[in-house]
Amino acid sequence: MVYNHSVMEPISYVSNAMSPLDATFAALADPTRRAILARLASGDASVAELAEPFDMSQPAISKHLKVLERAGLISRGRDKQRRPCHLEAKPLADATIWLEDYRRFWEGNFQRLDALLDELKALENGKDNQKT
Repeated sequence: MVYNHSVMEPISYVSNAMSPLDATFAALADPTRRAILARLASGDASVAELAEPFDMSQPAISKHLKVLERAGLISRGRDKQRRPCHLEAKPLADATIWLEDYRRFWEGNFQRLDALLDELKALENGKDNQKT
């Protein structure tokens, strides 16, 4: 049996060779990184502030931040001794645009299914009316 090891192994980093969309989805694949982004959606935060809710070391959080930074999802500023992290929305907007095509696809399928169900229901009601 042949395995594609790039698919079978967990992604623990975001490679510079990935497309921006691939890097975005790879970064979003981890729940800790998604939680960090959710926190940053309410405003900039330091590494220590981002690490607070997690049961992991600050270096582990820093690794997550590097993945998010390489994916373009966050940037880090300079404020005296503090390096606040800032959410960068463009990669998320690009992912949303990509996903939107699939949403339209599924919406069209569901509308066709609804029409078919309405048609079947009308046929069933017609049969019931003929019996009485």
